[in-house]
This record gives sequence, C-alpha cells and structure tokens, in this order.
Amino acid sequence: MGRQPVCFIFAPMTRWENYMNAAAGIIDEYDGSLPLHHFLKSFFKARPHMGSRDRRRIQQLVYQFYRLGKWQEQMPVQERMLLGAFLCEQSSDALLNFFKPEWNERITDTVSDKLNFLELSWDAAEVFPFLSHLSEGITPGAFTLSYLQQPKLFIRARPGKKAAILRLLETAGVEYETIGEHTIALPNGIKTEQILPDKNTYEIQDLSSQETGQRFQPKTKERWWDCCAASGGKSILLHDTQPSIQLTVSDVRSSILENLRKRFADAGIKNYDARVLDLTKPVTGLRPFNGIILDAPCSGSGTWGRSPENLYYFSEKKIAEYAALQKQIAKHVTPLLEPGGRLVYITCSVFKEENEDAVAFLRNECGLEIEESGVIKGYDREADTMFVAVGRK
Repeated sequence: MGRQPVCFIFAPMTRWENYMNAAAGIIDEYDGSLPLHHFLKSFFKARPHMGSRDRRRIQQLVYQFYRLGKWQEQMPVQERMLLGAFLCEQSSDALLNFFKPEWNERITDTVSDKLNFLELSWDAAEVFPFLSHLSEGITPGAFTLSYLQQPKLFIRARPGKKAAILRLLETAGVEYETIGEHTIALPNGIKTEQILPDKNTYEIQDLSSQETGQRFQPKTKERWWDCCAASGGKSILLHDTQPSIQLTVSDVRSSILENLRKRFADAGIKNYDARVLDLTKPVTGLRPFNGIILDAPCSGSGTWGRSPENLYYFSEKKIAEYAALQKQIAKHVTPLLEPGGRLVYITCSVFKEENEDAVAFLRNECGLEIEESGVIKGYDREADTMFVAVGRK
C-alpha cells in the first residue's frame, strides 16, 4: 500500500483572535497623518463582511491601545491592547475573559487596584510627554488617568426645549444626567439623530464648551463677531443667549462655512453676516464690534480623551506653531473692538503657551485689560478641558 496522505487540521481562529489580529493590523498601518476615526471608516468600508458588533469591538481595542500614550510602549502590541482593555473597561468583557480570565475577574476594580494587581506604576510623563507645557492648576496624575475613559456625550437644550428632550429620552429608555439649566449628559454611542430627530431643539456641545458661554454676556442689539467660527457652535450659543444681537461669523475655510450655514438653518438662525477671512492678515471692511469671540485654532490637547491617537502622534514642535498663529490672529482681531468692548479668548488646549502666554500677549501687546482667565477643568467630570479669558479694550 502506498503512503496515506497526511491530513493537517487547523483549528479556526475564534472571534476574539480575529478581533485582536484586525486591531493589530490597524495599529501597524495607521501613521497618525489623519484623524483615527477617518482612517477606521475607510478600513471598515473596505471590509464589508465585518458586522457592526465586530467593528465596534475592534475599534475599542485600537482606541484603548492609544489611550495609554507612550506608557509601556515596549510591550508587544497585542499585550498592550489587552492592558488597555483591562484598565479602560469597567464591566465583564468576553474578549478579555478569553485571553486573560484572571484579569477579567478583577474588571470592576479601581484603576489603582488594577495597577497594583499587575505590579505596574502609572507614569504620567510617559502617557503625556508634554507635562512641562501644562497650564497652571492641572494635576498631571488625574489629568492623564482621565484618558482611560472616553468623555461623555453632552448636549445643550436650546431655550424652552429641555422638557421635550427629556420626555423623548425617557420614552427611548436612555439614561441621562442633567447638569445646570441646559446641559444633558448622555452615554457615548447614543444615536441622537434617531432619538431626537428635531435638530432645532438641541446642540451637541461639550460641557466645558458650553460653560465658556457664561463669559459672553451680550446685550440687546450689540454687534458681535465670532471670528474663528468653524461650524458655529459658539455662535449658536451666543445667539441663544441674546437673539437680538447683530452677528458676524467668519472662518478661513469656505467649506466649513457651508457646514455653518446648514447648522444655522437647522437652528433657525437667519440674520447673520458670514465671511471667508484670513486672520493672519490685517482685516478690512468690517465695522468695530461690541464683542468678539476668538475661539482660536489650537492643538486640541484638552479634547484628546476623544481622539487619543494624538497622545501617541502629536509633535511637541506644533505647540509653538499654534501659539504663534494665535498671537498673529489676536493682533489682527483686537483693533476691531469698540472702546469698552470685550474679547472672549477660548482654546481647547491644556498648554500654557496657548493659554497663559496668549493672555500675556493680549494684555501687553494688544492693550486689553484682562478681567478673567483660567482653565475650565473637564478631566475630573468626563468632559473636555478648555481655557477661557476675557479681555476688555
């Protein structure tokens, strides 16, 4: 008899192993050159066989990897993903139970207890290699530990709409928390457009961002300019505070102003002047304003809990570049303040070069009297961290 053929039997990979391999492949391919959520969208579009549950869990693994910043970078990628999952998750996880059942048994422990169990120490300087640039009052340990948890989804109920919004959330069985008069905190992943289809009733806006609006204080029929308006979130907040203002909005990007126009239409705002302006150059053709909102282009470092890939890929040299841009814009904007007018300077940055140093420039070079300045902490309440200053001419 001839030799019988040898049959090799390969056990198929489990779903969890497939997830880990896919996530590791994403991390290997991704280089930080575009936002991670855009990269993931293209990645999953090319793999239509992956269901929504598959995509969601793979995406979680990738984000949890980047939430560790540069800490424990020497670990193999898949081990580091499991470490991220263990520290970020708070309820029993089937994937973690498959690979590390002894970790999954302790999933509800505090982060401190988890680190003690693993005999690891949290190194804030490795997680966030830019600690020397932090603004005053930010606690490095608490700030960096906040990266292990994605900030909540916050919405701002527009005037008179809060009760109706809460009824819809309760009907849909959505857990929520109300904060102050207008803010509602929701779990991440809620599809607001399905539960709250009327876009005229609310704005998606972070808690700290909403709180910057407390500094606007517009008066009836004043002239206000949101000079770096982007898609118009601050302008809508300003308009809701005082609908009678004469509003001008501008941005350097015409495409983003198209988004603003659509957002304004949804919000029912019709009377405004929108302009494409490059504020790195002197501004002409505008009358002076009673108030100016300078929501400056910045590093976005106070929002990296939502985009933790920046912890890994951000270049320190960009801090100085953003700081120089902010000063250039401030120099060209402040001459358009009326005497006695107020400028509200805002960043979503935690870097002193973009915050305290910018305030010093507004005072010393632009001649503004600084009435208030400081960090709006979000890292201790599952929100973004921002900076705001108010200067008067």
